[in-house]
Amino acid sequence: MKIGLAVSTADALPSAFVAMRDDLGRCIDRCADLGYDGVEFALRHPSQVDVPRIKRRLSVTGLQVPCISSGQVFAADHLYFTHPDPTVRDQAVERIADMIRLAAEFGAMVNTGRVRGVVHVGEAPETARRRYLDCIHRCADIAEPLGVELIVEPVNRYEVNFVNNCTEGLAIVRECGRRCVRLMPDLFHMNIEDASFRDALTAARDFIGYVHVADSNRLAPGWGHMPFDEIFGILKDIGYDGWITAEILPQPDPDSAARQSVRFLRARFEARLVTQSGH
Repeated sequence: MKIGLAVSTADALPSAFVAMRDDLGRCIDRCADLGYDGVEFALRHPSQVDVPRIKRRLSVTGLQVPCISSGQVFAADHLYFTHPDPTVRDQAVERIADMIRLAAEFGAMVNTGRVRGVVHVGEAPETARRRYLDCIHRCADIAEPLGVELIVEPVNRYEVNFVNNCTEGLAIVRECGRRCVRLMPDLFHMNIEDASFRDALTAARDFIGYVHVADSNRLAPGWGHMPFDEIFGILKDIGYDGWITAEILPQPDPDSAARQSVRFLRARFEARLVTQSGH
């Protein structure tokens, strides 16, 4: 598996769950020094990325950008797919389309987490579902020719009220029926919403495109009570060997959080490889 870290620009919202807020080039260099394989960019707008400069830093360090996440589009600009106003929905699709084009520059995925939106008061869940599916299909029309995957992240009920657990996420991915739309389990949200890690991950085994990790308290893995050995065993059982990216709080400080994450995850994966080899 490859290990990533979610990072953002210095002006990222306080609600952005990223370990580092800095110039993205410096984030890449710091992550390379710590031993990461890649960096996920949490963005508000694609213009935040100087593509030629970032490509140079990636070339020098050997890191990748596996994913671009869009939570700040929802949190800062209030653009999302289930909005009652079709103009706002159009703006949300346009913003994600621009992120898709940016992702294509790096061979990255696009996380359509909270940007999917909410079920509005007085409206039926089916109304939100219909609006969401229309928007995600429009995004898929752009993503598929570019080879970009759109990943659907279930988010816990305290942040949104639409697609909260992996069962709901899998259902909407299946209903969408587009080959570029896949599921992104986030262990932090799963710990709140899914009754069983094994049942949820096994049911979604053919649709998982990317995985977020954090400990039970949103801190770096190993600093809470998440059953990581059990979860990584399940991921092995279902044949998942893709990216594991830490989306964590920068506590007690960014470098300590980032260092703990990569050390903990690398040690777990290396121990599993030794076990598998029978040594």
